[in-house]
Amino acid sequence: MRREREMLDLIVDTARRDDRIRAVIMNGSRADPASPRDFFQDFDIVYVVTDVDALKRVPCWIDRFGELMILQKPDDMSPPPEHQDGRYAYLMQFADGNRIDLTLFPAARAAHLAQDSQTMVLLDKDGILPTFPPPSDLDYLPRPPSAKDFADCCNEFWWVSPYVAKGLWRRQVTYAKAMAEAIREQLMKMLSWHVGVKTEFRRGPGKFGKHLEACLEPELWVRLLRTYSDADYDHTWEALLEMGDLFRTVAVQVGGHFGYEYPSADDRRVSAHLRHVRALPRDAAEMY
Repeated sequence: MRREREMLDLIVDTARRDDRIRAVIMNGSRADPASPRDFFQDFDIVYVVTDVDALKRVPCWIDRFGELMILQKPDDMSPPPEHQDGRYAYLMQFADGNRIDLTLFPAARAAHLAQDSQTMVLLDKDGILPTFPPPSDLDYLPRPPSAKDFADCCNEFWWVSPYVAKGLWRRQVTYAKAMAEAIREQLMKMLSWHVGVKTEFRRGPGKFGKHLEACLEPELWVRLLRTYSDADYDHTWEALLEMGDLFRTVAVQVGGHFGYEYPSADDRRVSAHLRHVRALPRDAAEMY
């Protein structure tokens, strides 16, 4: 597997040799010196170029980066991309384990590059790039919730929970699992605020909560693990009820910290409904 220095030299040397490439930016965790390093990290690269279409017309130019395991060109896939700023991406997974997510961005729009705290300039031939602050994880830290943020998160969690119960009673496990992931999204949001409160919002749980084990109290981490189940119906019921218990524990703490009211009545009514649906016989003709 090629080392980081070798990959960065290849990325920058490619830009130096091609007059169409005027600047190179690296985003993501590799740009942040405080981020832990491992061999799975992507190289998130932006080439600021004079002519995106000219490079697209000769796709073999990316061969110099190495033997591909698989390539994805998301801007050519359906549905079409939402952005309309002329960018074009090559997502390249190489046979040696390295990965480059390379975006071509029009030089004419360089001033409109999105600001990202994990940004490092590797090359700027013409001085066309805006000034970026020293890279950090600032944009990826949780932000304190407003009262509305907190209320909306609680409402969505308890509103969707009965959908999980409906799917379980109907023996529609794929539906139930999909709805469970919808409430998990709210649970993870609440957990991120909990971590923020603990660390004065100087630390985050990472994408999809990948750092939660290191951030949460051991008891909460164990409880979070219990919210993941296999496709067994009883296990999924237990995971659903555990999600509710964990959400309540953390939300009460977060709400108390900020002086926000936790919707205890909603929680009580919905939790009772979930237990009722679980106990309903399979041949029930009415819910109540």
